Parts: sequence; C-alpha cells; structure tokens
Amino acid sequence: MKKELLDALQWRYAVKKYDPGFKLSEDDKETLETVLQLTPSSYGLQPLHFIWLEDETLREQTKNIAWKQQQIVDAGGVLVLCTKTDLDTAFLDAHANNMRDTRSQQEEQIKGFRAHLHTAIGAKDADTIKTWNDKQAYIALGQLLTACALLQLDATPMEGFDPIALDELLELEKQGLHSVLICTIGKRAADDHYQDLKKVRRAKKELFSTR
Repeated sequence: MKKELLDALQWRYAVKKYDPGFKLSEDDKETLETVLQLTPSSYGLQPLHFIWLEDETLREQTKNIAWKQQQIVDAGGVLVLCTKTDLDTAFLDAHANNMRDTRSQQEEQIKGFRAHLHTAIGAKDADTIKTWNDKQAYIALGQLLTACALLQLDATPMEGFDPIALDELLELEKQGLHSVLICTIGKRAADDHYQDLKKVRRAKKELFSTR
C-alpha cells in the first residue's frame, strides 16, 4: 500500500491539457463524493459545499472568469469547492443534533459539546469565520487530490479565478456560500508535455527537522 500511494503521488501533476473525450464515470464521481464527505474538518462541522459544473455554458462562463484556463472546458469533471459564509445557531445545533443521533447519545451527553460550539464559534467575527472555513476547503482539496491520484484520475487545483464573479454566476450568496477553489478532474491529453517533466521538490533534509 505504501508503494501504491507513493507511486500515485509521483504520477500526479497539475494537468494543463485534458483529453476532452474522457467523461468522469458515475462510479468515480460517487467515490470522490464519499472521499469529500469523509474529509476532516474542525469540530467535524463540514462548513463546505461542492458543486459539479456539468452545464457547457456554465463551464464556458467559468473559464472566462478563470483566466481562460481551458481545463475547465475540457476536463471530465469540474468541481467548485465552496464554504459557508456564516456558522449560525441553527447550523451549529444541527451538527450537535446529528452527532447525538448518529452516536445514539442522550442530550445530557452532548450538551457540553453543544455549548462549546456556540461559545467558541459565536466569539469569532465574520472575517475570522470566513478564513477558518476557507482553511477547511484546503483540507478537503488535499484529500481530493490524493484520492484522484490513487484512482489514476488527473486533477488540477485552481485558485486562479475571480471568486466574486463566480459567486455571482452561481448565485452562491443567496445560498450562504462563497467559492474558494476549483478542481478539474479527468485524463491528461497525450500531448500535454508537462507529464514528461521531472517533478521538482525540495530535498527532505530541507523540509524536516527533529527537536
């Protein structure tokens, strides 16, 4: 398993040119959705929402918002990673309720956690909540990229887009969401020369220390 993991991570790269004839299967989509459902998040809150862009017009409009990156049109799947703009009382209570019910607990067992959620998160201002939630999206992205590599699916993470424009295009504000990342998923084109380049990484001795 260790070799399989490392081989997959050596194989992956940020694809610049996708095979437009490849379509993401429903089985692969379902697997990736489960991976994202299982992604870690602070307090297990999952302040996240994921949007598959399948409409061709929406993809073309999104490409224009994302510096004309052709991957958004050609990839087999396009996923927009969004986060909630607010963690209100109803959302926090719904999470506590879900934890209580899933684990067959009594309210007495969960009330301390419920109270802590309201105290800890209620003390954060809107900008802090936004930054905190956005970090959860990056955790999800990391899990998604590794899963794609193990499934031999190419994936390209993208920050290069206008999030305000994409929020407007997808009408995210009225859903209490905003866009953080885009990830294109599919199969590399045979003539994408980036696949032939050696992976460039700093040496482990520069990255790790022991104290």
